Amino acid sequence: MDDLSLKDLARQHGTPLYVYSRRAMLAALAPYQAALQGRPHLVCFAVKSNSNLAVLQMFAQAGCGFDIVSAGELERVLAAGGDAGKVVFSGVGKARREMKQALEAGVRCFNVESTAELEVLSEVATQTGRTARVSLRVNPDVDAGTHPYISTGLKGNKFGVAHEVALATYRRAAELPGIEVVGIDCHIGSQITEIAPYLDALDRVLDLVESIESAGIPIHHLDLGGGLGITYTDETPPAADVLIGQLLAKIDARGHGHREIVFEPGRSLVGNAGVLLTEVMFLKPGEQKNFCVVDAAMNDLMRPALYEAYMGIVNTHQRAGAAETWDVVGPVCESGDWLGRDRALTVQSGDVLAVLSAGAYGMTMSSNYNTRGRAAEIMVDGSQSWVIRERETPADLFRHEHLLPR
Repeated sequence: MDDLSLKDLARQHGTPLYVYSRRAMLAALAPYQAALQGRPHLVCFAVKSNSNLAVLQMFAQAGCGFDIVSAGELERVLAAGGDAGKVVFSGVGKARREMKQALEAGVRCFNVESTAELEVLSEVATQTGRTARVSLRVNPDVDAGTHPYISTGLKGNKFGVAHEVALATYRRAAELPGIEVVGIDCHIGSQITEIAPYLDALDRVLDLVESIESAGIPIHHLDLGGGLGITYTDETPPAADVLIGQLLAKIDARGHGHREIVFEPGRSLVGNAGVLLTEVMFLKPGEQKNFCVVDAAMNDLMRPALYEAYMGIVNTHQRAGAAETWDVVGPVCESGDWLGRDRALTVQSGDVLAVLSAGAYGMTMSSNYNTRGRAAEIMVDGSQSWVIRERETPADLFRHEHLLPR
């Protein structure tokens, strides 16, 4: 990665080990910023995709805002030097204490997802003596063509305000105390690899904007969400600047070019900038399956077990010889503990494998199942590297637990 040997990093820091490239992350951000140059805009990195403080620090220094879904993520952003005034607070289940904390921090906007949430936010804002700036997340009932677990724009999904009741909800927002309407939000899913769903959703959003403003409620910004996919295997997602170019062309053609544009990318900025390194412990040939047992597990990388997601796996030792077919599995006592099935690998015990495209939803979804400490994280840039998260120890895991009195 960059100018550094991954197997040397594994030898130096141990495995499992997440390694990210700062250069790759900034290179992924550049097309977003270039395509939006010259018009009011804000690129808000989706913290849920990779919440390491050093990653957030890097994006803050690059001028980004942040899309958060919890008060904990807000605290991370602030600890990393992020500006609360560039934070949008999304999520279907914001607690009152989280609303209060976000109001006091001065977040830019709440992306409100239901009438019930709107009413509670009004109460909290009034009690706090603050004004909550809001956009309503509208569910356009558009199929993003992605995995059901990460599709968010259909009527059957839990997200957003139904398109049919959005105007009435905006009218209610405009009359509530402590609420200031500033925008409209739409996010239809994650790992989207086609432009058409974005354009379909945008048409429905702009129709709504025109109805809302006709009702006397001004809309300052259009938040078009995120969700642009990356290449894990053979996907061919559009480049960010191509996608944005087509969206802006439609916005301009319909007379909305004066509005500020907000995007909330996550995976497309960090996904292909990271790998998970893992050591081969045992090779276990069998009659029906050959198992390559590694020291990373489903607790380190949940995506394959949760979504049956395909993630590329390569041997950093680049061994010669005929490849055999292996299921790459971890040590956790679950049949769902696998990182890759039916992979052609030339491999030996002690080799270091790199699980590719692991920069998004890898570490953030990891757990301590089986009392396994979470992996260390490394950031590289050229020939430099930094430890940006220490490996957890068992003592770290039960530090906040207490024995019963005898």
